[in-house]
Amino acid sequence: MLRAKFPSCFDLNNYGFPVVEPSPKPVFHHDPVAFALIGFQVLQQQLEAFLNARFFSDAPSQRVSSMEQSTASTLDLSQSTRSSTKIEELSKFAAIAETWWDSEGPFKPLHAMNPARLAFIRSTLCRHFRKDPYSAQPFEGLKIVDVGCGGGILSEPLARMGATVTGVDAVEKNIKIARLHADLDPTTSTVDYCCSTAEQLVEEGRKFDAVIASEIIEHVADPAEFCKSLASLTVPDGATVLSTINRSMRSYASAIVAAEYLLHWLPKGTHQWSSFLTPEELVLILQRANITVKEMAGFVYDPLAGRWSVSDDISVNFIALGTKDNV
Repeated sequence: MLRAKFPSCFDLNNYGFPVVEPSPKPVFHHDPVAFALIGFQVLQQQLEAFLNARFFSDAPSQRVSSMEQSTASTLDLSQSTRSSTKIEELSKFAAIAETWWDSEGPFKPLHAMNPARLAFIRSTLCRHFRKDPYSAQPFEGLKIVDVGCGGGILSEPLARMGATVTGVDAVEKNIKIARLHADLDPTTSTVDYCCSTAEQLVEEGRKFDAVIASEIIEHVADPAEFCKSLASLTVPDGATVLSTINRSMRSYASAIVAAEYLLHWLPKGTHQWSSFLTPEELVLILQRANITVKEMAGFVYDPLAGRWSVSDDISVNFIALGTKDNV
């Protein structure tokens, strides 16, 4: 497996996103005892869920409860739309859909991380498809699908880099917000947004040169089946890119206790530690779906500069590119 290499000329903020201004070092008003108590309480909840989790089970997912069915009806989700999704996860994101393009709102961490994610995607896809990474539109001629696109904060820059982009999300509110924002720019108005899932696209026989699922696999009901759908959407020798959070003690401390309970960067309950995958687990799941991981990198946050950067440290946030095997 190769580590990603990035041309030094890349301006990580030069993708149509506002430059993230340096933020002051956070000041914690919690004493050590309070911090430990919060951490213990959250860890207890997360570990209980983890003990009940089954990452590689071949058994079908449990039936949707009556409460989940009611929620699905409220969200106007079809049965096929619900195939790879957790209804409670959809509810969380539907509740804050209007804030997708508020760079200081609940999705602030994604806005801040986006330049680093795009740097990895640009570098690795250009290397795989033998494109010029220094070109203004290096993805010209490529068909890319952004699975779990949310409000389109990743789909739009991909379109600006020349790709023919399809953005899919299971939450109708997200798609409406994405369309409204994309229409503000003629370059991004070409993005084809639809309320759907990877499974539905497979049923429709859709194929793409590159399939991207960023920060989504930790929210699906069955990661293995989800990856099989991503593989089915990828053309032979095409590329599949996934980014997620490692299931480590560092991720528990930073992505849950700190981000949700102390710094309030994310709403409480956004992430479940038990739903995270380790890099080794993700590689195995992708291998079973006939996708071979070729490159992997991590993202690290500098609190003094207020910026994310690509790193070899995959202990918390990480991203991987795999290629579809010819079978």
